[in-house]
Amino acid sequence: MQLTLSTVVQRLAFAFMLLMTPLLAQAQTASPEAMIRENIESFMGQINGKEDYYANNLDELKALVNDSLNEVADFRYIGASVMGSYFRNATPEQRSQFANVFRQTLIDTYTRGLVTFDYDELRVLSDQRGQRHEDQASVDMEVVANNGQVYPVSYSLRLSDGQWRVVNVIVNGINLGLTFRNQFDQAMRENNRDYDAVIRGWAPEIGVDELEQGGDA
Repeated sequence: MQLTLSTVVQRLAFAFMLLMTPLLAQAQTASPEAMIRENIESFMGQINGKEDYYANNLDELKALVNDSLNEVADFRYIGASVMGSYFRNATPEQRSQFANVFRQTLIDTYTRGLVTFDYDELRVLSDQRGQRHEDQASVDMEVVANNGQVYPVSYSLRLSDGQWRVVNVIVNGINLGLTFRNQFDQAMRENNRDYDAVIRGWAPEIGVDELEQGGDA
């Protein structure tokens, strides 16, 4: 199966689509699986049937994505994870700036994919893996494309201050958090460990071939 750039953007958009579901209202009472299962339809209801409208009003969709991400994703934790070993020597300002830049690049990229993602079914698996730690959880899903192809998606969540927040996504075996961390490391090496230059030029990418072949994360 050949993937176009548009298809890649759409699949990556879906990978973070569930990061945008409004989970906060149930964060202290529902399990991670229940939160995701119960909120998928709610969030998709805001998008379904309005693809043409949002395609012509991307700023409105971007605002919707931004508001939803505020309630779900732990971007400070994600930013620290992506920076990896470089986080320790970064200044507080650089840490905060990278978290904001990382967030904005995702919003800009995946907003466009949300209006065109082509799927037949989204399903949370009934047989979930058990939690190894009380403050960590994984929720497994499948995306069934219109052509019948199934793409596995796994969400990593972390319990912080009584709230479950998504901190990573694995799509078709590709660990996005690890991929972004490797890209940050490469950028730091290419820029002689100039934090400010790397943050200014941050533009995460996942290769077409990589998504097509999948991985074993």
